Amino acid sequence: MTTAPASGTAVPASGTAVPASGAAVPASAAAASGTVTPAPTPGSAAATAATTPGTAPAATAPAGPVPVVLAVIPARGGSKGVPAKNLAPVAGVPLVGRAVHACLGARSVTHVVVSTDDPAIAAATRTAGAEAVHRPAALAGDTATSEAAVLHALDAFEATHGRAADVVLLVQCTSPFLTPAEIAETADRILTGAADTAFTAAPSHGFLWRETAEGAEGVNHDKAHRPRRQDREPEYLETGAVYAMAAPGFRTHRHRFFGRTALVATDPARVLEIDDPHDLARAKALAPLLDAPVTPGFADVDAVVLDFDGTQTDDRVHLDAEGREFVSAHRGDGLGIAALRRAGLPVLILSTEQNAVVAARARKLRIPVLHGIDRKDRALKEWCEAEGIDPQRVLYAGNDVNDLPCFHLVGWPVAVSSAHDSVRAAARAVTVTPGGAGAIREIAAWLLGPELDTPARTTPES
Repeated sequence: MTTAPASGTAVPASGTAVPASGAAVPASAAAASGTVTPAPTPGSAAATAATTPGTAPAATAPAGPVPVVLAVIPARGGSKGVPAKNLAPVAGVPLVGRAVHACLGARSVTHVVVSTDDPAIAAATRTAGAEAVHRPAALAGDTATSEAAVLHALDAFEATHGRAADVVLLVQCTSPFLTPAEIAETADRILTGAADTAFTAAPSHGFLWRETAEGAEGVNHDKAHRPRRQDREPEYLETGAVYAMAAPGFRTHRHRFFGRTALVATDPARVLEIDDPHDLARAKALAPLLDAPVTPGFADVDAVVLDFDGTQTDDRVHLDAEGREFVSAHRGDGLGIAALRRAGLPVLILSTEQNAVVAARARKLRIPVLHGIDRKDRALKEWCEAEGIDPQRVLYAGNDVNDLPCFHLVGWPVAVSSAHDSVRAAARAVTVTPGGAGAIREIAAWLLGPELDTPARTTPES
C-alpha cells in the first residue's frame, strides 16, 4: 500500500482510518474485477521529484483519526492526439510519473492510485511509487467518463484496503506542471468543511467573444464599454488538473460538482493541458523554467553511463598536419569518475565515435568503453541486461540528439549545460557546468557530496 504524508504524519499500512461519515461505504461489484497492484515503497528519487516550491495554507486538522484522502489518476493506454501520451516524458519523467510525484508530495494525500488498462503505464506507476488499478475495457474507451474511472478505482481501493475514503481526488496527468501545494489546497477545501467539491482554476482578465449571425459579440463584457484591467474582477478558467470531492457525496451524485463548490486559484503561467504534439513540445520547452531543480542522490542510481564528445570534452577536435585528432579532457572529471568507482558504482563510456582517443581515455580512467556504436540505446540496453542493472536506475549523461534514445531508456537522463536545446528539454536534470569543463565532476558531487566521499555501506545485522 502506498502512503503519503498527511499533515506531517504517514499513515501506517496496518492502521485503520474511520470515514468522516462514521460508517464504511460498501464496495460495489465493480470492485471485484478491479485489481489493485501494490507499489514498492517510494524511493528518495520520487520524494525529491515531488518537491516543489510553495506551500499550501495550513488547514485546521479535524479531530479524530486521520482522514483517508485518495488521489486517483486516470491514465488510459490509448490516445489519438499523442500516441502513448501518458508515458510521454517531460524533463525525463513520464507524464503519469509526474502526476504521481505531485500527489505523493501533497501533505493531505494519504493514498495514490493510477487507473489504467495499459501494462506499461501500470509499470511506470509502480516505479513512481503509486498503486495501479486495472481498469476494465468497458471503462477504457473513448466514451468512458473520468467519473466512471474514479468510481471504479474508489471501489477497488476500498475493497482491497478495507477502508472507505473520506475525500477522493481526480488528478489529470496531462497537466505536467501541477504542484503538490495545489493538490493539497484543493483537498483541504473538503477536509475543512469549506466545500463539498473543489477544483483548480486560473484567474483571467481576458475579454471573451463569440461569433453570431450579426457579427462578433462580447461574452463577458460590453463591447461599447471596455473597463481597465484593474477595474475588472477576475474570472476563472477551469484548468482540468485537480478536482476534489467528498467521497460519500461523490458516490451519491456520481459527478465531480455537487453541493457547495470552491475554486483554488493557480498560477496561469503553469497551466498547460497536453492534448496534441504541440502541447507536448511546449511542455518540454517550459520544464527547465518551471520545474524545481532536481538532482539524484547515491540511493537513486545503480550505474553511471557517460557519452564522450561534448560531455567529457568541449565538443571541439584539434587536428595536426598528419590528420591526428586531439581533444581536451578535464582533470576534475577524472577525479569524479575515480570517486564513483571507489563508491562501487559501475561506470561506462558509450560513444558513437570510433576513435582511439576514446579508448585511451577509458584506459586512463580504468572504466569500460563501448565506442563506434550506431544504436547507443540498443547497446545500453544490452549492457544493462548483461550487468543485471535496471535501466530505470541508470544515470546517463549526454549532450546531443544521438543521446536522446538513451534518455528515453533510463531513469535519470542528464544533460550537460552546453547540450543542445532539445537534449536539455528532455533531461531530468541539467548540470551547471558545460561539457569538458567539469560536468562529470559535478554529477559525481550530486551522488557523493561535494567532497566526493564514498558512502558507508550498510552492514547486515548479525
